[in-house]
Amino acid sequence: MRAYGFVEVGGPEKQAWLDVPVPVPGPDELLVRVRSAGVNPGDWRLREGGYGTVGPAVLGREVAGIVESCGPGVGGFSPGEEVFGGCPGMVGGWAEYAIVTASFAAHRPPAVSAHDAAVLPVAAGTAFDALTDLALPRGATLLVNGAGGGVGVALVQLAVAAGLRVIGTASPAKHDLIASFGGIPVAYGEGVLGRIREVGGEIDAVFDLVGGDALRTVATLPRDPELLMSVADKELVKRLGGREIVRDRSSGVLRRLAGLVADGTLCPHVTDVYPLANAAEALALVEDGHAAGKVVIDVWGG
Repeated sequence: MRAYGFVEVGGPEKQAWLDVPVPVPGPDELLVRVRSAGVNPGDWRLREGGYGTVGPAVLGREVAGIVESCGPGVGGFSPGEEVFGGCPGMVGGWAEYAIVTASFAAHRPPAVSAHDAAVLPVAAGTAFDALTDLALPRGATLLVNGAGGGVGVALVQLAVAAGLRVIGTASPAKHDLIASFGGIPVAYGEGVLGRIREVGGEIDAVFDLVGGDALRTVATLPRDPELLMSVADKELVKRLGGREIVRDRSSGVLRRLAGLVADGTLCPHVTDVYPLANAAEALALVEDGHAAGKVVIDVWGG
C-alpha cells in the first residue's frame, strides 16, 4: 500500500513515499482503514531522530477510520465500526491502513467528524491528562505557558469548563483565539512575569509547553512545586522542582474527549485539511510553526 514517511533520520529531504505491506494486527491492536490522520510536531521530531526511530518509517501517530480486522484476543470492537485512536510506536498513520492500539481506541460518535476525532488522541489527550494530574479545585488559577498550540488550546478549553481561571502565554496572533475559549492571553517576552501578575494575581499551577528560558521564567509562580509541570522540557522541570505529566493512554480518556466534542464543550480546532498526496505540505506547515490550529490529512472520506 502507499504510505508517507521517511527513509532515514534527518530533515524534510529524508521524507518519501513508501510502498509497504498492509500491516497485520497483533494482540491489543486493530487494523483500521484510515479516513483521517492528525499531524503533530512530534511527527517531524520523530523524523529528526528525537524518539530513537531511525527509519524507514511511516509517519502519523493518531487516526480515525473503520475497523478492518481485530488482533488476537481483542474484544469490544468489530469490523466495520468507526473508531479513532493512537498508533503504536508513534508511527503508521499516514497510510491507507494503519494499526491502532485497541486499549487506546474508542468508537467515534456520529456527532464527531473523522477529522475532529483524528486529532484528539495526542493534543487533547495530553491536555486531559494534565488537567487530571493537576487536580485543581474550581476557582484556582492555571497558567498555560505556550497556550497557542494544539495542546494549549485544548487545555484552555478543558480548564475553563472545569471552573478554572486560565491565563495563557502566546504570541499576539493567538490572543483572540485564547480569549474566544475563555482564557486570558498574555504576550511572551521581556516583562512577561509582570503581565501575568497584573492579570492573574497568585498563580496556583503552571503547565508548560515551551521549555527552556520560558519555563525558567515562570517556574517560581506556583507555591507548590508539584504544581509546576512541563511536557516540553522534562529534565529542566525536574531540576526546577517540578515534574512531568502522568499520562493515561486509555480508551476511557478518548471516550470522554469525544463526548466533550459532541456536546460542544471542546472544539478540536481543525483549521487545515490536506489530502494524503500533499502530506509533505501538511507536515511543513506544522514544522514551520505556521499552522493556525490542528492540521489533518484526509486519507479517505474524512
